[in-house]
Amino acid sequence: MGQPNHKPDRESVIDENLKRVFNETLEEGIPDRFKNLLDQLKQLDAEKGSSK
Repeated sequence: MGQPNHKPDRESVIDENLKRVFNETLEEGIPDRFKNLLDQLKQLDAEKGSSK
């Protein structure tokens, strides 16, 4: 019980780390393989729409 409460400090460190990881993830962008898949899906959708 004699330990000081470090919860605000821990929460602050966790918050900063989460923000850093989130921002790094945003900066990475979309991998090319996902862009290619999206392009394929758009093409399939366009082909289905023109055959109606």
